[in-house]
Amino acid sequence: MAQSFVPIWTVILGLGIFIYVALDGLDLGVGILHGLVGPADRATVMGSIGPFWDGNETWLILGGVGLLAAFPLAFAIIIPAVYFPILVMLLALVFRGVAFEFRFKQPALLRIWDGAFCAGSLVATFAQGVVLGSFIQGFKVEGRVFVGTSFDFATPFAMLTGVALVFGYGLLGAGWLVLKTEGPLQAWSRRAGRVCLVGTCLCIAAVSLWTPLASATIAQRWFGWPNTVLLLPLPLATAAVAFYAWRALGRDGDLQPFLAAVALFLLSYLGVAISLFPMIVPGHYTLWEAASPESTQAFLLVGTLVLLPVVLFYTGWSYWIFRGKVRGDLGYH
Repeated sequence: MAQSFVPIWTVILGLGIFIYVALDGLDLGVGILHGLVGPADRATVMGSIGPFWDGNETWLILGGVGLLAAFPLAFAIIIPAVYFPILVMLLALVFRGVAFEFRFKQPALLRIWDGAFCAGSLVATFAQGVVLGSFIQGFKVEGRVFVGTSFDFATPFAMLTGVALVFGYGLLGAGWLVLKTEGPLQAWSRRAGRVCLVGTCLCIAAVSLWTPLASATIAQRWFGWPNTVLLLPLPLATAAVAFYAWRALGRDGDLQPFLAAVALFLLSYLGVAISLFPMIVPGHYTLWEAASPESTQAFLLVGTLVLLPVVLFYTGWSYWIFRGKVRGDLGYH
């Protein structure tokens, strides 16, 4: 059983997953909102994510490969359990990418490709939420093998988390459009952001109530003494950030709505982590029990610590280069 490198790999995977959610979440959210704006604004909406959307998926690859390499037992159980929604997600991401490219190459079919881009973004987002819900509710495991069916993911709780992520990514996308656009489109994005914020908060509240009612372990984690007092700042901070996001969406500041949306995701992410830690296969295996041999983790860590800063630098540099406002006819300026 590997011990020394498990905390490091936990941080790397946790960071990679959160960066993916924040970055690809914003462009999936923009894709969802893209289908709701008027035809005249769609080029601007598309242009706001043009330099970033495909690079953001690098973090999804890091999460999948990192899970396989560092925690192979967890990978072997989780992936078969959520194979169908992951397949749907990947197909939707491919479909979305094709629609993005062909939108500019086949103007005669612009309406079709616009609809395909929105649909691909929506389906991929919902599928990711279903995967998250399936992970939180746990899997049927005997020994070291998943023994459930291919449709165990189709539960009311997983559907709820799918809807929650649609609203959440919509909030990120609206915050991004507030940052990157001007005029009537920006005003529309503020209104859309408030709608998504209400939906996100309602879903967060529903999930927060549902999980402790469904799991005695999670209930004890949050409501056992003295955990209730120690963890109280997290829901209070979440409520405060949600209130700040509402006000930021109604003001003139461009950056604050997006930062507030990211902060709301971060607090929700921490809530899930607190509920499940140290389990990586909820109810069955901890991070340490599912880890690969220590020599394997050490070998992989060398390459990861070399490549990860490069990816971080490239990602940050690309967002810095394209930091201005975007217009459909002129691009970034």
